[in-house]
Amino acid sequence: MSRRHRRRLLRAACLAAALVTAGGPLPVAHAEPAAPAVPGTPETHEAPEAPEAPGTPEAPAEPNAPTLPGTPATPTEPVGVLLTRLQRLYQQAEQATEAYNAAESALTARQSEERRLGTELGKARTAVSDARATAGRLAREQYKGARGFSPYARMLFAGDPQEALAQRRIAEREGARRAAALDRLTRGERQADVLAAAARKALDSEQKLAAETKKRKDAAAAQLKEVERMIASLTPAQLGELGTREAEDTAAAQRALVESGKLGAQSRNPTAAGGTALTYATAQIGKPYVWGAEGPGSFDCSGLTSQAWAHAGRAIPRTSQEQWARLPKVPLDELRPGDLVVYFPTATHVALYVGDGKVIQAPRPGAKVKVSPIAANPLLGAVRPDPDAAPLTAFTPPPLPEPEAGDASASASAGDDTAYSEAEAPATSAR
Repeated sequence: MSRRHRRRLLRAACLAAALVTAGGPLPVAHAEPAAPAVPGTPETHEAPEAPEAPGTPEAPAEPNAPTLPGTPATPTEPVGVLLTRLQRLYQQAEQATEAYNAAESALTARQSEERRLGTELGKARTAVSDARATAGRLAREQYKGARGFSPYARMLFAGDPQEALAQRRIAEREGARRAAALDRLTRGERQADVLAAAARKALDSEQKLAAETKKRKDAAAAQLKEVERMIASLTPAQLGELGTREAEDTAAAQRALVESGKLGAQSRNPTAAGGTALTYATAQIGKPYVWGAEGPGSFDCSGLTSQAWAHAGRAIPRTSQEQWARLPKVPLDELRPGDLVVYFPTATHVALYVGDGKVIQAPRPGAKVKVSPIAANPLLGAVRPDPDAAPLTAFTPPPLPEPEAGDASASASAGDDTAYSEAEAPATSAR
């Protein structure tokens, strides 16, 4: 053993003896298991570890407890914070859904336009082909006539004035036929060129919209995954607390709205179309919310309202933003059944007014079509698809589903609007 090595061992032994004499053995440090991150939770940073004593061998860290793949951590925030986070995720998911709906609606319209242009282009090409055939036939007839006397020559050599006039009329008709055939051919070719260019442009636009639709679809699916992950991270007790808090907040918002007088006290009848839309929406109660769905087995919020009015014979825009932007506004104190109630500052949710301060809506992922208080979500305003129609003089509202004895879950207003139930975790499949 070298002299240097012996000196190092001696120093280490002396230092260890001094530490034992001063305070006993050092505590062994254990590594804490790392908790998985909860989506939307700000990252926290641990305090730096205290430096180890010089010369002390590093104690081995205890292994982390085994964790099942994909097992989320349970959030520890107060219920109010959790509710705010979950509501924000739902709103973001619905905003992404409505963006997807808008892209798909534009794609459908562009596909229809492309098909129309294709049909017109086919007709134009057929007309050009017919015009070319006619022009060719007339040219051949003219060529054959050139080998004998032309109508004009026969007119000059006619011995009878009447015959000369007849030959003149024949010559004029043949000239007009050739000119008309040439004009049809020219106009047909020009129209075919214009339609071909428009069809190419429509096809390019369709391909871009298809890519945009897929992008929006993927974004909506990603937002719904965020909702799904957060719901999976909550305990049954937390889910129950969130549901209770949501119901309390909704009841308080409804009381405040009614007491403010903004809804008005007068009961109104719908128009004939509004009554039909209401009847259709009522028949959908209990069907699941599925993003992008327009029925018949499932709906999203604007899919329900647009289909209700389509069955009433009036086409309205597909998305909640377009319904808010393009339909006439109506004050809340003038609401009548069948009007559309729009929510959130960016108009990302819509419901159909029933009357008596209630709406029918497809609430959110995991929930079902149901009757809710009008103040279940932050109100933006209301629109009316048939502003010029007169209300009915008499109207009997369609009956709401009645639960069987002991089955309160089957009522029209059963279930919470935010779908906190574990059994109703949001689906992410597209229609």
